[in-house]
Amino acid sequence: MHELLTVSASEIARRIRHRTITSREAVEVHIRHAEQVNPAINAIVRERFDQARREAEAADARVRGTADADSLPPFLGVPCTIKENFAFTGMPNTSGLVSRRHVIAEQDCSAVARLRAAGAIPLGVTNIPELCMWVESNNRVYGRSNNPYNPAHIVGGSSGGEGAIIGAGASPFGLGGDVAGSIRLPAFFNGVFGHKPTGSLVPTSGQHPPPEGRIQHYCTVGPLARRAEDLMPLLRLLAGPDGIDTECREMPLGDPAAVRLAGMRVLCVPGNGLRAVSPDLSAALLRASRGLEQSGMRMNWRRFRRLRYSFNIWASMMHAASRTAFSTHLGNGRKIRIGAESLKWLARRSPHTLPSLGLALLERLPMPHGRFIETGRRLQAELLEALGDDGIMLFPSSTIAAPRHLEPLRTPMDYAYMGIINVFGMPSTQVPMGLDRNGLPLGVQVISAPGNDHLTIAAALELERIFGGWIPPWRASERAVSAISPRLQPLQDLPLAARLARGLARA
Repeated sequence: MHELLTVSASEIARRIRHRTITSREAVEVHIRHAEQVNPAINAIVRERFDQARREAEAADARVRGTADADSLPPFLGVPCTIKENFAFTGMPNTSGLVSRRHVIAEQDCSAVARLRAAGAIPLGVTNIPELCMWVESNNRVYGRSNNPYNPAHIVGGSSGGEGAIIGAGASPFGLGGDVAGSIRLPAFFNGVFGHKPTGSLVPTSGQHPPPEGRIQHYCTVGPLARRAEDLMPLLRLLAGPDGIDTECREMPLGDPAAVRLAGMRVLCVPGNGLRAVSPDLSAALLRASRGLEQSGMRMNWRRFRRLRYSFNIWASMMHAASRTAFSTHLGNGRKIRIGAESLKWLARRSPHTLPSLGLALLERLPMPHGRFIETGRRLQAELLEALGDDGIMLFPSSTIAAPRHLEPLRTPMDYAYMGIINVFGMPSTQVPMGLDRNGLPLGVQVISAPGNDHLTIAAALELERIFGGWIPPWRASERAVSAISPRLQPLQDLPLAARLARGLARA
């Protein structure tokens, strides 16, 4: 595999600026790899390879014509990918809805425009669940995406195609959106980094469905990347009001490089008290805590009783903030008849997926929303008090590593491990933590108080330094066991490492 398939976008940009490689070379390497892997994972659903090549040649001409390399845009000539529900000129913007299958975007949304102004070159758009509201990226327009570590497993949602193509090594970074884990779950399931910014830091305009009112605060836009180095530079590019998103605010962004890790308080929360976390993910959280502890950070293990209501809190706060019913979005402006559509689904004639119909039904069910909103306020106050102004929190990403296709239908509330962070407006960075005994990615969330994005990213950089971060699928079998540092591995976890080694030998 070409080295350019493993380095950060920032490193590719540096090499282009200093003429050790060309943009055309970087783009071509990623296109060739995408052509090899995409038929199996179905991550890129509409490519623009020829346009990308032309944009790469223009970037190279710009480099040749500039004496001052530092004056060039920060990601000039670097390939990337874009989640399909973001408006991107000339590309489909269906959001996986059959009734929108002929919709082509006529302009770039704010986030896409900012990436392109920074010189990034999109290779195409990537797959999502129907209307971006499920944990498996599958719809009736583009079909289903498959995990690059094992195609029998899901890629997550809603930025699932982004997670898969980046995890496969065919894109250095991508643009995702997150209202209940939609950046972090795909990053977790596909073994890469993802950052959900502080609420209202990045404009959400230009997505479909369009976030409305307070949903603009809960729904965040952020980067997925194979290397942690890219997270803060990309966040700085994306952040700031655009005059369209009415919730977006100008906020100062700290510098991860200036963060003093020694002495920092780390709140370690092993679970939400409702859905148990697998031994592999619990061990990953323990390894992360011990790694940061050896870097001088102070650990404090704690449970929060109200976390068990995470799903109810998320659903109630989303319900209170919503202006348009999900069933109306499903009907592309006209509320669908759920009973009729359910019968059509049974007859295999519905244009909708089962999770979408289930969500449309769920929003009609009575729930004591006021009570759960109040519970949420109390939980939020508890978490913020425990974190203070300069603390971080380690929290499981989900209950298990990437499940098999359709399996999330049995455990639909697992995404509450991430959704609760959205409605509290807190930043969260998803960090890869090696592979489990089946060769699937493990990970952990690093969370902090609103405005402390630099703290979660600083911790992600440190965890990457200690544990290695993303393991390319083609290196997975050789590195799965060595990714766990023997120096940090507790004795009680040795049987786990042994089982992992045996599983790799069988594979």
